[in-house]
Amino acid sequence: MEWGEQDVSNCGIGRALEVVGRPWALLVVREIARGLERFDEIQRHLAVSAAVLSRRLDELVESRLLERFPYQEAGRRTRFGYRLTPRGCELYPILLSLKEWGDRHRGDPAGPATRHRHADCGADVRLALVCERGHPVTGLAEVELVQGPGARPVPRP
Repeated sequence: MEWGEQDVSNCGIGRALEVVGRPWALLVVREIARGLERFDEIQRHLAVSAAVLSRRLDELVESRLLERFPYQEAGRRTRFGYRLTPRGCELYPILLSLKEWGDRHRGDPAGPATRHRHADCGADVRLALVCERGHPVTGLAEVELVQGPGARPVPRP
């Protein structure tokens, strides 16, 4: 079955974008991954409306990318902060890939605002494609698309 004949309702990219493709979703994940955990901190840093941020946080919690945790400042009511779940942490390579692309193709002439360094050796971290046997994959021409077990033909009317 050729790609154009395959039903895309079972596409992992499409299903992922149902969650992280929403406006502000990946930016919210970025903020939490970088240490901002409280609603007010995230809202202030992103300059996003409270309503939009509230919806995204709820969606990301419902999708189990984030979890809420209670905190309380002295003399104030209990509030909730947010942290990444293991599932949310798996988005890190996607964020890093988007950052690399953005720095390369949409970056400021002065250079990137942040760099990611390996804590053990200090070298910059970058994303690399490798196959399961460890061979580097340097471009799209080296990747072959084959049907998986969930492939289905496009439904016919």
